[in-house]
Amino acid sequence: MNDAFERAYRALASTDVPDDELSRPFVDVLPIGGVSVSAFGSIGASETISASDDVAFRIDEIQFDLTEGPCWTALANEAPVLEEDIAARPNPGWPAFNDALREEPVGAVFAFPIVFGPFPLGAVDVYAPRPHSLHPAQVQQVVTLSSAVGRRVLRRALRAIDDEGIVEDRSPFSRRVVHQATGVVLAQLDISPDDAYLLIQGHAFARRTSMRQVAEEILDGAVRFEKHGGLIEEAR
Repeated sequence: MNDAFERAYRALASTDVPDDELSRPFVDVLPIGGVSVSAFGSIGASETISASDDVAFRIDEIQFDLTEGPCWTALANEAPVLEEDIAARPNPGWPAFNDALREEPVGAVFAFPIVFGPFPLGAVDVYAPRPHSLHPAQVQQVVTLSSAVGRRVLRRALRAIDDEGIVEDRSPFSRRVVHQATGVVLAQLDISPDDAYLLIQGHAFARRTSMRQVAEEILDGAVRFEKHGGLIEEAR
């Protein structure tokens, strides 16, 4: 094991690195582009915990908004996803993600699941600005680091559950605002949580903006929905 990997593993296994800098040890091991560490799954809210740069954050945001992409596939299969040339060989399972990614300076994407025990917790996304391949040893290193960060992600999720309703997290990396806005829309329209989420997703797509932006406007009261007969309309 090289020195960079050993330092990264010790950092992620300790509490020395703050949550919003958890992507940095991964970048030190794979200095090919950018990295994000995100939480989603059966425990806690979906959020980007750490992103090394704006592009890494945007890749996460696209995947959360569309509910498709490498991070979802990696966690569902509990296995790395390695897309070495995403423009020339797009994954057929992610048509919307591929389309959105054309606007970003990304040539390759890699995703590694974050799992602790029986709990699927999230993913580590790595991007390269140009087509790129990872050596098997590099893949194994990131798998090990992703496992090491699992404890941190689980503890963070459990803390958030304990704090729910006490501390409002409106940070730009948080996805909690989307879940809060889903609850508001559900109350406004008396529809299912899945339909409320889908409504926010469709509204964001129609406006060519992010679900996070629409969610913040819903929580601020700038966007409201009403039912008129069988139709749902935006109240102005």
